[in-house]
Order: sequence, then C-alpha cells, then structure tokens
Amino acid sequence: MTIVAQNRGTDPDTRTPAPRLRVVVVNGSPSRPSKTMGLVDVVLDTLKDMLPIEVSRVDVYRLGGGFTGAIEREDVTPEVEDALRLAENADLLIAAAPVFRGSYPGMFKHFFDLVEQYALANKPVLLAATGGGDHHALVLEHAMRPLFAFFQALTVPVAFFASAGDFDGTTLLNPRVHGRIEVGLTDVADLLRARATGCPGADPAGAEEAFRKAVS
Repeated sequence: MTIVAQNRGTDPDTRTPAPRLRVVVVNGSPSRPSKTMGLVDVVLDTLKDMLPIEVSRVDVYRLGGGFTGAIEREDVTPEVEDALRLAENADLLIAAAPVFRGSYPGMFKHFFDLVEQYALANKPVLLAATGGGDHHALVLEHAMRPLFAFFQALTVPVAFFASAGDFDGTTLLNPRVHGRIEVGLTDVADLLRARATGCPGADPAGAEEAFRKAVS
C-alpha cells in the first residue's frame, strides 16, 4: 500500500511551486493501525510545517507472497520491484519499526535485504521505533543504525522513539516526545530542504504510480 500526501510550497516572488521533498516511509509494523505509524504521523505532520513534502508508504507486511517468497531481487514480482524502487528513489527514507525481542522484525529486514547495495548510499535516512518500554530505544543505535551504515546511507543524527506509555491507543500524546520531534527535525531541516528534488506531478522512474495502482 502506498499513501501519497502533498503539501505544496510556493516561492513568493515567482509564484511557482517549490520542489517537494519525496519522503518514503518503510513501515515494519504488522499491526494496522499501529503505534509505529502513530509516531511517524507526528514526524510527518511536523515536517510538513517546515517544508513541502510528498509522502509515500510501503507496508512490508502487506507486500504478499511475491515479497515473502523472494530470496534474491530477481525473484520479486513487478509490484514488489516497484515498492523497492520507490524506496530507492526517495529524497528522504523514514525507516520505522516496532521492537521485537531486542531488534526490528524479520520482514522489515527482509525488505532491505532486497534493496540494491548502493541504492541508499548518501541518502538521508531517518530512524523511528516504538517499544514496550524506554529501554527498547537502544534498538535505534544498536540495530537500526548499523543496518543503514552497511548501505552507506546518510543516517541523520536525530532518531525518534516512543514507548507504549506515550500513546492512547495509536495516538501519540506525550508532549516530551512531540518536543523531541520538533527540535530534532528543526536541526536537520536545512539538510532535508537541500535534498528536495520532487516537482509537482513528478513520478520518479514511474515507480510510485505503478506501485500505487498495483497494491491499492
């Protein structure tokens, strides 16, 4: 499933739409709705107040047998290939997952097992995770960050975690977490703004439209 949301900015002098940051969320939660996406939604809402963004989402637990049965990239179905390319073509990748037994879920890891080794090199990646308690926040530094170091990705210094007690259902309520998100994104806003390449109506390599039609 891919969700696309747009927030267009306009240059006050030219009145032409400003470039949008193409954000792709890789959601590693098996639940729907989920606390993980509740955290990500706050990140996205905060980010869109800072710069124009275009958001797409890949739910790895809903990619089907063409994903779970694939061992190599050549084994995936066209729909899964489009999902992989969508992530590889992002201006900003948000990698989000719940903590399960001290690490990210296997299906989340499997998605990145199929990503081309150098496709994420120098690409900004923002990490987000949820867990039962604050001690699970260690997953960000001890599991997720090393994963993207392998890809030589530009994993941004800020990363966001929320525990079960920070939520009412799947709605993030803890003002301290909201504050950390706002401060963290403010610190990297200029970096992300410089990476914005999306144009209104743009469809990088045709991947987003093909993937949206195939799995929506």
